[in-house]
Amino acid sequence: MRSGRYCPDVLRIGLTGGIGSGKSTVSRLLAERGAVIVDADAIARKVVEPGTPGLAAVVEAFGAGVLAADGSLNRPGLAAVVFADPEARRTLDAIVHPLVRARAIEIAAAAPPDAVVVNDVPLLAETGQASSYDVVLVVETDPGTRIARLVQRGLTAEDARARIAVQATDEQRRAIADVVLDNSGTPEQLAAQVDRFWTERVAPALG
Repeated sequence: MRSGRYCPDVLRIGLTGGIGSGKSTVSRLLAERGAVIVDADAIARKVVEPGTPGLAAVVEAFGAGVLAADGSLNRPGLAAVVFADPEARRTLDAIVHPLVRARAIEIAAAAPPDAVVVNDVPLLAETGQASSYDVVLVVETDPGTRIARLVQRGLTAEDARARIAVQATDEQRRAIADVVLDNSGTPEQLAAQVDRFWTERVAPALG
C-alpha cells in the first residue's frame, strides 16, 4: 500500500536485512534497475564526520576516548563499547538515528517524480519505521553463511555472532516484510529474485 508519507510522487521501498545478509548486493542490483538508493549506513558515517553536531554529541556522551588521533570517530573503539552495553547502544542510537532519518528524507525529497527510492536501512525492524514505506523488502540468509561473510570482512566468529545477536531476528524482520528475498544461494539466484520483485511489485506500482 502506498503510504506517500514523505514523497507522494515516488515509490518508497524500505530495504533491510541482518548484518552479512547481502543487503548491499540487493541495493546495488536495484540501483542497476534505476532505483535511487538512500544508504542509511553511508549517511550514518556522514553525520558523525569531524566538525558535525553529530560527532560533538557522540563525544559528549562517550568522552574523547572515542576519537581517533586525527579527530575522526574511532569506529572500532566505539563499536566495542556499544555492542557490550545495551544502554550505551541506546544512547548512540538516540543521537545518530534522528540525524540519519532527517538526511534520508532530504535525499528522498530531491528524487525526480515517479522515481523508485530505496531506503537501505539495516535497523528498519528495530527502529519501527516500516509504516513509512510503500513496500518493505527483506533480505534473509542463513546464520552460518552470514557469520562466514563477516569473518571474511575481518571479524572474529565470536564478534560476528555478537553483532547478529543485537539485531532483530529473522522472525521480527519477516513480520514487517512485504517481500522476502533468500540470499542463501548463488548470486544468479539472488539476481533472479530481484528481477521478479521489480517485475511483479515495482513496475505495476509505477503504472
